Amino acid sequence: MSYTAPLKDMLFNIEHLARIDQIAQIPGFEDAGLETAQAVLEECGKLNAEVIAPLNWEGDKNPSFHHDGNQVTTTPGFKDAYKQFTEGGWQSLQHPADFGGQGLPKTIGAACGEMLNSANMSFALCPMLTDGAIEALLTAGSDELKATYLEKLISGEWTGTMNLTEPQAGSDLAAVRTRAEPLPDSTYKVFGTKIFITYGEHDMAENIVHLVLARVQGAPEGVKGISLFVVPKFMVKADGSLGERNDVHCVSIEHKMGIKASPTAVLQYGDHGGAIGYLVGEENRGLEYMFIMMNAARYAVGVQGISIAERAYQKAVQYARDRVQSRPVDGSLPAAGPIIHHPDVRRMLMTMRAYTEGCRSLASVAAAAYDAAHHHPDAEVRKQNQSFYEFMVPLVKGYSTEMSLEVTSLGVQVHGGMGFIEETGCAQYYRDAKILTIYEGTTAIQANDLVGRKTSRDGGQTAKALADQVAQTEAQLAASSSADAQAMARRLKAAREAFVDVVNFVAGNTKAKPNDVFAGSVPYLMLTGNLMAGWQMGRAMLVALTPEAQAQDAAFMASKVTTARFYADHILSKVPGIRDSIVEGAGSVTELALEAF
Repeated sequence: MSYTAPLKDMLFNIEHLARIDQIAQIPGFEDAGLETAQAVLEECGKLNAEVIAPLNWEGDKNPSFHHDGNQVTTTPGFKDAYKQFTEGGWQSLQHPADFGGQGLPKTIGAACGEMLNSANMSFALCPMLTDGAIEALLTAGSDELKATYLEKLISGEWTGTMNLTEPQAGSDLAAVRTRAEPLPDSTYKVFGTKIFITYGEHDMAENIVHLVLARVQGAPEGVKGISLFVVPKFMVKADGSLGERNDVHCVSIEHKMGIKASPTAVLQYGDHGGAIGYLVGEENRGLEYMFIMMNAARYAVGVQGISIAERAYQKAVQYARDRVQSRPVDGSLPAAGPIIHHPDVRRMLMTMRAYTEGCRSLASVAAAAYDAAHHHPDAEVRKQNQSFYEFMVPLVKGYSTEMSLEVTSLGVQVHGGMGFIEETGCAQYYRDAKILTIYEGTTAIQANDLVGRKTSRDGGQTAKALADQVAQTEAQLAASSSADAQAMARRLKAAREAFVDVVNFVAGNTKAKPNDVFAGSVPYLMLTGNLMAGWQMGRAMLVALTPEAQAQDAAFMASKVTTARFYADHILSKVPGIRDSIVEGAGSVTELALEAF
């Protein structure tokens, strides 16, 4: 169950689709060109292949466990691997140099995140949540909070968590009951129960910095009355050293279907007088600040979908090369041969490959937009890229994670009966992938965001502007002498036209016929994700067909063209049918009488 980072494909995206050369022209990123990206990715690949990936199966067999009241011990090997991870500076990769980070662009950091999650998703969740806590403090934390916590979080010496969910409040954060009582010294006492807290307790770092949603006494009802607090596991003294234990304790961890090595904690605040918390930003703006963490985490979860799909694909290819079963139908071998010779196995492997590459290219382009939105000196460029990135986040999260379920399922199918046997290893990827469509906002929540904030709010203008960009790529493909490019152009055109039809339907009916629109919200997300990934595959095909690219690496470019053509013929071709189900099929979703279910 070895893992090899797909460096060629990552670097292709970074160079040709994300345009790292343009990012390196942004002030502060001058040293973050292609050469730097290659060096960083190669080192990251080594660490993940040699140190972190070998612990993945061990974590599934011997997960984290809760003991002695409030202690959690992680999988054997995790603590040492985490030490190597932080000492190598990997937690600090894309955080500001002002607080000890390396200040590299997200375009590079996201690729490293994919490797880490492919190697070991359970392990990767700890630094992923720390990244979210860092982003929230950078955006809304006071100078004092930043000085106290950021350097330690960015170095990885301390880890961070995100505390939203409560037993009675899942996705409906208006129902949050955890309370915060103000004290004369401007701190607060926090009381309540939080569930589903990833790495809420563990033994890999000396302190855990919890970011907690709670209500201050007298706050307005609903989401408008929620504030955000830093509640450290151990209090921090004025000199930065650790003091006494705070009144936050892990009372249990969950027994899960997948990501078993990641401790998912139930945290109890204030059972012994109140946990000391520090307000982040202003009272009653906690949800606004938490969404900073949520957006960072949603993008990262989308990358997790790509990661687990890549790992499942590599495992399936390995098995298909080794497993001898039946003579090929075309008689190309005199006797039984490896199953990779069978057309249907090839179809499954190509589906896995095309989905994974398509979503990877989409995530890479979105990361580049994030870098420009946050760091470009031109305000108008920042605005345009912010709009693009915000539109892409629900797609990267929703489409990539739903994709990972299909890919990991196909990985089991390629293995046949052996795929159903745990010792084979591919079932773990299937089980791990399921959570990705649920946490950090289910696929339906991503779809609601796409419908409400990203499409209806501006009358579909952003969506249609993206369609215009797709049309430009279509024209370039159609002008090519390549039959593959012309076929891609036809598929893109049909998909784009279907997308525009759906955008018009959504923008025109969200207020008047909300049930009709939201009945098709998830299909709309999947249609849009499919088109946007297909668009990037079309752009990739254009690059791969150039003489310069062919001279650089003819075999890789030929594979890129073939994979893009497969995406067009077998995945992008689904879009017009999805359009019909959304625009013409809404009634049949809601017409069945409730008592008939």
